[in-house]
Amino acid sequence: MKIDTIVKWLMPKEERFHELLAKDTQNLTVAARLFAEIANSASLEERRVKVVRLKALEHDGDQITRQVFEALNSTFITPLDREDIRSLASNLDDILDYLEGVAQYLILFELPDAPEGLRQFAGIIVAMVEEIDKLTGLIWDLSQEKEIRDRVVRISELENQGDALYNTVIADLFKADARNPVEILKWKEVYDGLEAACDECKNFTHSLGNVVIKNA
Repeated sequence: MKIDTIVKWLMPKEERFHELLAKDTQNLTVAARLFAEIANSASLEERRVKVVRLKALEHDGDQITRQVFEALNSTFITPLDREDIRSLASNLDDILDYLEGVAQYLILFELPDAPEGLRQFAGIIVAMVEEIDKLTGLIWDLSQEKEIRDRVVRISELENQGDALYNTVIADLFKADARNPVEILKWKEVYDGLEAACDECKNFTHSLGNVVIKNA
């Protein structure tokens, strides 16, 4: 093996990880917007069609996550801490898993309704994911630390909105005397999944915060 080939292999593959994480967040953004369409639809048939598309995006996300892990295993020196890259990729994968899982609940439980709480949750998650997409592009240039911190604060604010919304919709579910108990349980599963997706967005900022601290 030539010496320049060895040196090239030893050098950080920043471009590879940059491209993979960018591809991952872009896929997640498309998926979050598609989930918002599902949440705003009042047609079970339309939801079924779009959930199939969402499942395909979730599969694409799994493929990208696997590529990130494979790159970690084959790269001697990584541009960022190895475990931080792994955490970022895992957080992104988990967010999409929760969204796809909630969309499946809407189909499996045969819930055609588009209540205000569901639509608001979808909007919050889209906003959080869009911030994540922008944040991921910034971690390769930590001279933009102020913008990174501003966007982290914005995600935290959105997560707080999600927590408040969760408390409201759950309280409303159990206040409705005429609502079927089975329906209550179905919608609680949906909202639990959405809250978990918001929490995972916040967890992503914790992983990103580790990157900023270690590379300051």
